[in-house]
Amino acid sequence: MELDPDDIFRDEDDDPENEFYQEREASKEMVVYLVDASPKMFSATALQENQEETHFHVAVSCISQSLKTQIINRSYDEVAICFFNTREKKNLQDLNCVYVFNVAERDDLDRPTARLIKDFDCIEESFTKEIGSQCGILSGSRDNSLYNALWVAQALLRKGSAKTADKRILLFTNEDNPFGSIKGVVKIDMMRTTLQRAKDAQDLGISIELLPLSRPDEEFNISLFYSDLLGLEGDDASQFLPLAGERLEDMKDQLRKRMLKKRKVRRVTFSIANGISLELNTYALVRPTLPGTITWLDSVTNVPLQSERSFLCADTGALIQEPAKRVQSYKNEDIKFSVEELSEIKRVSTGHLRLLGFKPLSCLKDYHNLRPSTFLFPSDEEVVGSTCIFIALHRSMLRLNRYAVAFYGSATHPQLVALVAQDEIVTASGQVEPPGMHMIYLPYSDDIRHIEEARYVYKTFRTGISFIPIHTDENNETPRANDDQIRKATALMRRVDLKDFSVCQFSNPALQRHYAVLQALALDEDEMPEVKDETAPDEEGMARTGVVNALEEFKLSVYGENYDEAKEFETNGKVSEASRKRKAIAENAVKECTNYDWSDLADNGKLKDLTTVELKYYLTAHGLPVAGRKEALIIRILAHLGK
Repeated sequence: MELDPDDIFRDEDDDPENEFYQEREASKEMVVYLVDASPKMFSATALQENQEETHFHVAVSCISQSLKTQIINRSYDEVAICFFNTREKKNLQDLNCVYVFNVAERDDLDRPTARLIKDFDCIEESFTKEIGSQCGILSGSRDNSLYNALWVAQALLRKGSAKTADKRILLFTNEDNPFGSIKGVVKIDMMRTTLQRAKDAQDLGISIELLPLSRPDEEFNISLFYSDLLGLEGDDASQFLPLAGERLEDMKDQLRKRMLKKRKVRRVTFSIANGISLELNTYALVRPTLPGTITWLDSVTNVPLQSERSFLCADTGALIQEPAKRVQSYKNEDIKFSVEELSEIKRVSTGHLRLLGFKPLSCLKDYHNLRPSTFLFPSDEEVVGSTCIFIALHRSMLRLNRYAVAFYGSATHPQLVALVAQDEIVTASGQVEPPGMHMIYLPYSDDIRHIEEARYVYKTFRTGISFIPIHTDENNETPRANDDQIRKATALMRRVDLKDFSVCQFSNPALQRHYAVLQALALDEDEMPEVKDETAPDEEGMARTGVVNALEEFKLSVYGENYDEAKEFETNGKVSEASRKRKAIAENAVKECTNYDWSDLADNGKLKDLTTVELKYYLTAHGLPVAGRKEALIIRILAHLGK
């Protein structure tokens, strides 16, 4: 083969000199937040017109929000918070104008804790008294606060290897010229040493990212100094500020979700034929997001408990030390099996992937995809030559429009799978889709449900549009839409169509609320963070003139001008019957409620003398919940009466 297979299937960021490049992905992040605390950072910004918001407040709020979401997103990452241009100093190097913020029982660079977040949320109240702000670079002084801050940050990030952790420094500042009014040889020397300190950090695998905060009277000028520090040239420098602004907004409004690093799920052997096999790594592309598992804690020490299971003899009560046995009765005799023997009996296959043949891509249907597919990628780590064989198979399948049918011998659920080759897609901005294969899990025959034949008709009520199935006999006719109705329905669908729709645009509101409750409990917050339900109907959008007009035209074309929605709704089967019963109960409750002087009963404490049925008259008549015991009903009535 003329082409190097490693070059074809290597990502752009992979090191060509490392043959095990896929194992070099960083397992966690180490981040140092560098916050400028000079007096300019405490000036009002133009972000809020009615409120006086400082750049220091913006930086602190961004970091606080990032820490809160990080505990959920990536709890294993480590952070440090460092202020520079400060009056006080606190760092291992004993450098001036640099203060490392931390709490007790925590290293300077460590995982974020609830106490760190709680104390950092109050930093603005105590900052002036305990830390203080001053300009760290003064005329006649060679003390360079930015240089000192980079030195401290680099020392904090010394632990861990660059191969196992992504190390970053995030710098918040609104000063585009950090050397103030200093000029001449002193300024040149300060710039040179600071740039060299930044370069030394970058050579150690530490990336430096700038989050500039523009002042109201002038825009942040990155070309004065920071373009050299970050190595920006040409278009990169001109596009930096807009991208940095978007980055800042993303930090202020982060989504609580569990982030999973790209990693191998497992390694499988792909058997082709005549003893030829290759090694594949499997990757999960989509995973369901679930709340974290429950961890039982000791009520006194708050230490996680470790559960243990013991077996006791039913006859003697003695602790059974021998491994548990399983028994199956057969012809009046108990046959004993060990756990290992049962596992071996249930093992259908060895867990390998075995090729069965090829079929045209047209034979693979959308409904054959039972669950998210698994991505396959070759590996030469144990079976040398796997990548070469995989490339030959991959190219042939793409050229002939075929997919491979294989047997995946999973121990728990063996089944047939389809291997679909995916070609690489590259644009000017880089790789969009990598080359490889998707393993699609094919269904058994009883996994496919045949939909009963039914026809659907539109029904419109006050809540919008409904699709009601109408099952008819062969001799009956169902209404069919004419051309005008089809045009009106098409116009309506176009009005309410979501542009560039993606499921990633909507977060799970139940999961967001779960994380919000955890945050409120951990931080002892009085109020739970607001959770926006993005799955709720867009009432404002549906009330637009174009949508309302399209809906009315559609209803008019289907039902005509004299259609009574309320009457149609009341005659809609069982729903109308239940509605009539509820209406009758409500009317009776209103009638019975007038027979009691509820205010007098409440004042004299005689509500407890009434029966539960009588108390429910009041609740039903006023639209209040009727669930609960008698005491709860009385409390609900008293609250409604304002007693």
